[in-house]
Order: sequence, then structure tokens, then C-alpha cells
Amino acid sequence: MAFRNRRTSRRSHFLLISFLFILILGGGAAFFLFFEGEIPIIDLQQTGAFIGEKGTITYSVSDAQSGIQTVSVWGRQGDVSKKLYSIAYPRSRFTGAIGPREDRKTINFDVKKEGFLDGAMTITVEATDFSMRRWLKGNRSIATKEVTVDTVSPKIQILHSEKYISPGGTGIAIYHLSEKDCAHGVQMNDIFNQGFPLDSGQDDVFISFFGLPYDTEQIKTMNITATDRAGNKTVMPFAPAFKVANQKRDTINISDGFLNKKIPEFQQYYPEMQGEFVDKYLYANSTVRKQNNKKIRDLCENPQPERLWKGHFLRMPGSSEAGYADHRTYYYKGKAIDQQVHLGMDIASTARADVRAANRGKIIFADYLGIYGNMVLIDHGQGVFSLYSHLSQINVQPGDMVEQKTVLGLTGTTGMAGGDHLHFSMLINGVFVTPKEWWDPNWIEVTIDEPIVASKF
Repeated sequence: MAFRNRRTSRRSHFLLISFLFILILGGGAAFFLFFEGEIPIIDLQQTGAFIGEKGTITYSVSDAQSGIQTVSVWGRQGDVSKKLYSIAYPRSRFTGAIGPREDRKTINFDVKKEGFLDGAMTITVEATDFSMRRWLKGNRSIATKEVTVDTVSPKIQILHSEKYISPGGTGIAIYHLSEKDCAHGVQMNDIFNQGFPLDSGQDDVFISFFGLPYDTEQIKTMNITATDRAGNKTVMPFAPAFKVANQKRDTINISDGFLNKKIPEFQQYYPEMQGEFVDKYLYANSTVRKQNNKKIRDLCENPQPERLWKGHFLRMPGSSEAGYADHRTYYYKGKAIDQQVHLGMDIASTARADVRAANRGKIIFADYLGIYGNMVLIDHGQGVFSLYSHLSQINVQPGDMVEQKTVLGLTGTTGMAGGDHLHFSMLINGVFVTPKEWWDPNWIEVTIDEPIVASKF
């Protein structure tokens, strides 16, 4: 009987220990599942250091364990404390990621309506998760960022604006800004033209060069804009008279001899061309042309901020073979097969003639580029560029500083050229404009130099 009691006692003791072990194990699992201790991570890096009249706060919150339960955003300045935004996520399940693992938002608010003044301000973001810690309130994290409230928009004073402009023409605007740390320039239809310091002696007077595309039918928008670091924006319109430009129409006959000569050259660089030689020609004349012009626009996106050129641009001696904005219809075996617009001036003299820099600047491209063949692109500063193509030889490389008349290479027939000549283009912020204005000393003096002198004070 005693033996049986001892055996029963040992069994009870074993069951008790097993129960306690299971209880501890279950408690540990429950603690791990429901009382995780990882706090949410808050990121305020995308919120700028300045807040304008239309305030913007961008945050991101992440929680890799139980998920996000609540997020609240506060603005505090002196005695003013305002909750600008809050959200509480519902419970989606009982274990694992109960709430979303990530929350990203941009909060917009009216600074003045919320009672904030210009000056220092603290942005606070508070987040909790679905952990049962802190008496079921969840793990909490707080992030703050010190910002400056600035509700005063920059002031623009126009010192000079273009009075007349035609498609393919270049114009300038000169203006004074009350704030230097602004993004500013001329907005012309859908093209923005950055402004640059007029000269080193005046850090609050700026100039913006703009070019009107050859196919512009009307000027819908023409203004100077300035946006400060807080996002406050000022728009000052001006209205140059729009003059319609006469543009030439021309026809070009494509021969089998031309195709036999040119297509193998293009095939090296564009092996994706398919079909007969005429099909490959159409691909090069259209698709490759668009690719090349996009590449040129991209190269013109970050011009030198200082003006490197002086006076009018030199024209290569020789006869004009084709003009700017000539509308061309291409014929093959008597049938029209394509239409394109010529965005430069073709000049022919003697074969392999010296090609010289039209003005001082920095080489930003010197290589083969599709329809342009061997091409050189010069950045003359403040959005002004010149382009030289179809070269048989290139004598410069990107990064070189060249003076006016520096030999860049020799004329040739590379690219979409039927005979030895130079294709010369002028560009303003990636927009092809007529070179004739830039070759004209009187135009340079009246349109650019005189207004610059008159705007200095």
C-alpha cells in the first residue's frame, strides 16, 4: 500500500512539474507573441528644414513585429501645440502582424490657420504598435524635427523682358530677387528655363535665356517664377509679342546608292534595325533621330552657371546648303516615305575643312551620335550650347575648355550626311533655335548686351 502511494505521489509530482513546464513554456510563447518589445521606427528625413504657408510634412513609420497601431503628428511652437494628423489602424488578426508593417504619408496643412507664426517650430511624430506591453498600449516611439516656418514669398522685380519673339528665336529676362536661395527662372509654355547670376558682382540679379521651339503656335504661359526653400512661390508674368516665322519646305530624294553607303554605318551602332535597307533608313531617320535629340536634351540639363562666351558666335565660311526649321519630305523611288524637320544650318566649303568653336566654352560631348555622326557639343554657360556634327575627325574630348576659333575637328559625311559639310546648331536649354541670331553682332548687342548693361545698378 505504501509503495502504491509513493508511486502515485511520484506521478502527481511528475504531472505537476510537466504542467508547470508547459505553463512556463506557454507563458514564454505568449510573451513572445503578444509582448514583443521592438518599437516602431519613424523617419522624418523627407520633411524639409523649411515649412511654407502651405505646410508639408512627410513621414514613414515601420514596425516589423506586431504592426502599427496608431500614428499622430504634432506641430509645436511656443504655447501653440496642434495635432495635425492622426490615424488608428484596426486589429486585423490576433497574432503576427496585427497592423500594417509600414505607413507613409504626406500631411498638408495651412500654417496660419493652425496658429503658427514665422520662426522655429518642432514637428513631432508619435507611433505605437500592437504589442501588449505598457498595459496593452503597445510599444511607443517618438521622433522630432526642428524646422523653420517661412510664409513670406520671394519678391520679383523684372528689369528686362523680351518684347518680340518668333518660333526658333531666343529671348532673355533679367530680374531682381529678394531671396537668393530660390529655384527660379522663366516658365515658357511647358518648358522651364533656369535663371543664373547676371555677373559675380550682383548676387541678387539674375538672367534667364529661353528659346522658343520651331513648332510653337502660341505663347500660353510666359512668366518668371521663384520658389523659396519653404515652397512659397511667386509668379510674375510678362508678354512678348509673338511673331509668326516663315519656314521653308524642301524635298530630299533617297537613292539606293545613298542607302548602300549609309545603312552599314548605322547598323554598327543600331543592330536592332530590321528589314530592307529602306526600312532601316526609316528607323534611323525617325526612331534614332528621336533618341539622339533626347540625348542632346539630357546633355543640356546642367549648364555651366557662369557665362563663358563673349560677343557674337562665328559662322564657318562656306555656302548654306540647308536652313534651320526646313520641313523636309523624303522620297524613295518617287514615293514620299518620311517627313522630318532640320534643326540647324548646313554649311559646305571644302572637304575635311577645319571646324572651329563658334565661341568660348566647355566640351560636354565628343563622340558618335546616330544621325549626327561624329558630333561635338559645347556648353557656353547659362543654358547656351552649340553643336557641330557629321565630322570626319574629332580633336577634342569632354571636359576640355576651348576658346573661340579652337579647331574641334574636320568636316565629313558621318551620320545622315549625303556630302561633306558641317551641320551647326544652337540650343537654349536643349531647345534648338536658329543660329542666324547668334551669328549677328547687332542682334547680340541689342538683345543681350545692352539690356545687361542697363540692368546693372
